[in-house]
Order: sequence, then structure tokens, then C-alpha cells
Amino acid sequence: MDGDRSGSGSSKQRKENWGRAFPNNTLRSFKPLPPNSSTVRNSVLARNSVSQVPSSTGAVSVKEKRSFPGKPEADVVVIGSGIGGLCCSGLLARYQQDVLVLESHDLPGGAAHSFDIKGFKFDSGPSLFSGFQSKGPQANPLGQVLDALGETIPCASYDSWMVYLPKDLEKYASANAVREWKKLLDAILPLSAAAMALPPLSIRGDLGVLSTAAARYAPSLLKSFVQMGPQGALGATKLLRPFSEIIDSLELKDPFIRNWVDLLAFLLAGVKSNGILSAEMIYMFAEWYKPGCCLEYPLHGSGAIVDALVRGLKKFGGRISLGSHVEKIVVENGRATGVKLRSGQFIRAKKAVVSNASMWDTLNLLPKEVVPKSYLDRTKTTPQCESFMHLHLGFDAEDVRKDLGIHHIVVNDWDRGVDADQNVVLISVPSVLSPDLAPPGKHVLHAYLPGTEPFDLWKGFDRKSSAYKELKAKRSEVMWRAVERAVGPGFSREKCEVKLVGSPLTHQRFLRRNRGTYGPAIQAGKDSFPGHSTSIPQLYCCGDSTFPGIGVPAVAASGAIVANSLVSVSEHSELLDAIGI
Repeated sequence: MDGDRSGSGSSKQRKENWGRAFPNNTLRSFKPLPPNSSTVRNSVLARNSVSQVPSSTGAVSVKEKRSFPGKPEADVVVIGSGIGGLCCSGLLARYQQDVLVLESHDLPGGAAHSFDIKGFKFDSGPSLFSGFQSKGPQANPLGQVLDALGETIPCASYDSWMVYLPKDLEKYASANAVREWKKLLDAILPLSAAAMALPPLSIRGDLGVLSTAAARYAPSLLKSFVQMGPQGALGATKLLRPFSEIIDSLELKDPFIRNWVDLLAFLLAGVKSNGILSAEMIYMFAEWYKPGCCLEYPLHGSGAIVDALVRGLKKFGGRISLGSHVEKIVVENGRATGVKLRSGQFIRAKKAVVSNASMWDTLNLLPKEVVPKSYLDRTKTTPQCESFMHLHLGFDAEDVRKDLGIHHIVVNDWDRGVDADQNVVLISVPSVLSPDLAPPGKHVLHAYLPGTEPFDLWKGFDRKSSAYKELKAKRSEVMWRAVERAVGPGFSREKCEVKLVGSPLTHQRFLRRNRGTYGPAIQAGKDSFPGHSTSIPQLYCCGDSTFPGIGVPAVAASGAIVANSLVSVSEHSELLDAIGI
């Protein structure tokens, strides 16, 4: 990631609102629960595919390859090693398919990868997690995949985050807001039984779903509807409608509640409550707001998730090749038959090619002459979420707030909306829970603008130019001010040992995302996410451009759906039996 080391100055500290009275831990002060356990993180490498060179931190780095070694074919070739691609490939290996993952970069994980700078281990993307330890039919999709692969992720648990508002909390979270929040929870938590009735791992993209999901779980579905009663069953019919319709039906008027729900929806899927499926929001509410629930952070960082998925892939004979950049998807006689690497090497896919790239980047991998007009039109007309700004910092922990929590959300102006640019800043300080992410006595921090930075502001800039550096300094200032507010008056920009500023161009370059986008801005009720098969036979897609959409649970589910679709119903059912769902 390109770094900006010119940041200086300070900002006037604005009044903080440390929420301690809002219900169900929404705005409470940080109270960590003890970590479950700790393990030594294993290095993730492509098997028999790269030269291994110790880095200055003791980790193993991977040199980019000029040609693909090993057997140049597989039953299924997966393009990209994001969480969706790794879940898909891991399950395919579990199904005894010969699967090969091709990753352009020298580290797997896509937006979930971790990277080291001067002994500080940074998360590149998501940091808000739950459900790693969950098992059974109602488990988180990623939890079910890990269970199928026989992998676990040691985590630290916590039950709250900090939120900083621009004005007095009482004006926004009044007594009426508390009443409306309770009304919302009372109405939607019973619906979670219906939203979670079908285990994510039971879904497949063909008529076999009638056996693996509908028939298999019909009794539990019926039971959940009976338990909800007539009113609840009526509410369940709204699961595939925008969540805002549930808010409206409850006549919730309080501005804080409306904004807070919009913020949660935006963090989850890149759209506000009028654009997200009710089922997705209700699933999240069940994981975050039921009594006794907690959030989880993987010890050793988000890279531990990637490590676990790669271990599972390799355990069952799957392969991953790093530094293997796919130049194009090869289509012969109308069918996807493999891929061509930048080196010119052809890799044959005997059964399927699965793209974990975005819909726009997948389109660019296809020969123009073979792309059906319907596929082209759908991709080109799908609106995009905006991009990101990132700020990665490594600094001394001595002078900062002693009660510093892991997560902080800074909202500068409720009235502008949570999707307005330069308005909402998310901050993660994971070394609070996993001290090994930073040298002794230090902290590692990741702040970002969550899919609200306009790409057009950056289009055409030379990343080496002074104008680009000036724009980075200007557009990152809102993150610096948010960090100063969250970390406390002892924090000093000048004393930071690591300063990295990432722009939409960084996002585009390092994650190979078209226009650096967060993903498709698909509005529930107006459109739906594409399925996983395509109009080109043997070409499948997984990740945030496919159902169920953006977010870690969603992309994990998408990868599982593709894997399940590529095996027989009997094999799929045997896996469900094996993991007890």
C-alpha cells in the first residue's frame, strides 16, 4: 500500500459522547471478555509453487512466479483467493474435487489479507466479525465452512464498541429512542428463527436445493412459523423486502434510530436500510443483539481467517498458487474451459471455472466476442458502491487512552446521511485484543471511510505526482481527526512509526477492484443480486457480486453455494450429515 508520511498538525478536540445507557450494548463502553485461546499463526504458502524467502519480520514472503509450476489442470479452477473463493475451493476439496486456486498477489485473502510493516501486522479490510465459534444449523456461513473443513479460529470476544457523535447524545438518543429501539428488537428478533431456518451450507444453485434445503429442513421451518404466531408469520413474508419497510411498519420516527439502523445496514452491505434485504439485517440482529451475544476478533488478525481456510483447502488436497495472475478466461465452443495466465500458460478446467473477482472484473477477463448481450448489459448497468480511504498507523501505546477499545465509529453529521462522503469513519485497534499484532508497548490501527469515497475524484491521477500526494493529505484529514478523537489527547501524528494512507487508486490496484468499488449497490425491492451460474456454461461466480451480496458472511455463503452446486445432491447431503446439520 502506498504510504503518506507528510501528515502533521492537530485538530480541535470535539465533545465526545461515550454512550453508556443505550440498550443492548449498542453504545456501551468497552468490556472485553477473555480470549478463548491462543495459537501460533502458520504462514500461508502456495503448495509446491513458489520460492520461499524469510522476510525481515521472520515471516515467509512469496516471490512472484514467471510461469505456473505443477499440473496445469484441475477439475475446478478458482480465480482469486478472497473469502468467497477460499470457501468455495475448500469445500470443493472436501468434496474430493481436484481444485486449484489462482491468486494474482503474493498473499492470499483478497480484502481480508493481513500485511506486515516494521513488525506491525495490519488488517487490510474487514475487522468486525462474529460467528466464528458457532456451529449447527443456525451457525454463521463462515463458521459452517470452517466446521466442514475441520478448522477453528481462536478469537477474543467482546460485547460493545464506541460511537462518537457530533452533538449531545441526549438530543439523538432520547427516551423515545430507547423505547423505539426496544420496539424494533421485540418485533424482529422473533423473525430471526425464519431468517436462520435454512442453514447457509444447505443451499445450492439448482433444483437439488429442494432436497438439501426445502425438504430436509421443512420441519424446522414449520416449527419456526408456528412459534412466531400469526403476526410473526406475517412479518416473515417481508424477509425478502427492504428492511426499511419493517421500520416504517413499526412507525419508528426517532432520527437516531433511523440513522443508527442505516449505519448498521451500510456497514453490513454498503447500502442503507431501504436497500438491504430484511433477512440479512435480521440475521445480523440475531448475532449482535440477542442476550448473551458477543462479537469476535480473530487472534493474530484477519489473516488468521485466511490461514484457516487455506489450511482446510490443503488438508483435503486442494492447491493454491500465488503470484499467478489470470489474464483471461478461455472459452471454447461456448464453454469456459480454463484460464490463461499473464505468463501465457494455459490452465485447463475440466469441470468449471469459478471467478471470485467482481462482476466488472470478471467481464474484463472474458473475450468480448463470447459475452452474451444480456450478461454485458446486466454488468454495465449495475450501479457501484463508492470506494475507500484507508489509514494504517503503528504507534506507541504509552500516552494514549488506557481504556482504548478495539472498535470506534465517528459520525460527523447525522443529517448528511451515513453514506455521505467524509462523514463516517471506522477505526479498529485490534492490538487491544491481540497484542502480538504490534511490537511490545505499541498499537496497530486501521481507520477507513467505508465505501463512501468517490472514485471520480481520483480518476486519472499519477500515483507518483505531487498532486496525488496533496489530495491524499487533504482527503485523509477526516480520518486523522477521528483517530485523534478516539485514541485520546496523548496521540501524536508525528510520533507514529508507521503511516500509510490508501486511496481508491490503492484499493483498485492492490485488490484489483474495478474503480476500487466496495461492490454492487443493488437495492433490495428494486433489483436482486445475480445468481452464481452465468450465461456461459461452466463459468460460475462467487463473492460480493453474487447472492447474497456484500459482507463476510454473505461472500462465505456465496462460495459454499457454488461448491455445493458443482457436486451431486447425495455428496452435498453427506456433507450436511457429517457436520451435523
